Amino acid sequence: MTALGAVFRPQLPPEKLREVVRTADAAGLEELWLWEDCFLEGGVSTASAALAWTERLRVGIGLLPVPLRNVALTAMETATLDRLFPGRFTLTVGHGVQDWMGQVGARAESPVTLLREYLDALRALLRGERVTTDGRYVKLDDVALDWPPPAAPAVLAGVTGPRSLRLSGEAADGTLLTASTPPDGVRKARQLIDEGRKSATRTDPHRIVVYLLTATGPDAAARLKAEQIAEGEDKIPGLGAAGDADTVAKAVQRLADAGADTVILQPTADEPDPEGFVRFAAEEVRPLVP
Repeated sequence: MTALGAVFRPQLPPEKLREVVRTADAAGLEELWLWEDCFLEGGVSTASAALAWTERLRVGIGLLPVPLRNVALTAMETATLDRLFPGRFTLTVGHGVQDWMGQVGARAESPVTLLREYLDALRALLRGERVTTDGRYVKLDDVALDWPPPAAPAVLAGVTGPRSLRLSGEAADGTLLTASTPPDGVRKARQLIDEGRKSATRTDPHRIVVYLLTATGPDAAARLKAEQIAEGEDKIPGLGAAGDADTVAKAVQRLADAGADTVILQPTADEPDPEGFVRFAAEEVRPLVP
């Protein structure tokens, strides 16, 4: 069965999160995803609050930018959340937007090298291993978590380019794809990920999560089109969904047919009713998605 969720966009003020989280939990939404976009809201702080306010909702961060966070700190935060809220937290890491990384003096000359070193070290720490490494970017000297998770949680990579998608297949446990990815893009991504998995002789499951830019209500088409134009994506065929639950569910199914395991509905930045959006996802779209 295709898992379904929604995004709480950080264009909303942090104090709005509690109401949206509780609405999502009451409506039976499976997953709520949060962003750590510069310079809006922190991913770990918002995820901690969302998890604490609910009993069953799964919460994902998509994504933490690796140039901004020491890998040992990310391992500590992830292990803590996993032990506090077993099985309900999903971590995604990625390159980060390079212009933003430049603004804070953290831009890496080789983002792919950094992500590879980071994924290897992070996953080892979460497995409870003691890690010493002297990479180009990641340097650890006899580091181990005192409170590792009972079982290593999955670490997803949020990536787009061919080299990074192959790397995700090699070194991550899953991949997060942006809302700029139409069904054909999911198929191509799956192929590149599988190439990476083959090169690393990996046979374990690899989850693919895809955001779907979604609008509903009387002005849905106009809002969707306006955001796609603003992002320069209005000419990409098969991108986004605007309309009623049946229309959105069919768009979700197209992504699932292309290889997505989880589809996360991403509202437009000007979504007028965030609580209504998560109810729409849980109560109207979910029953229509096999």
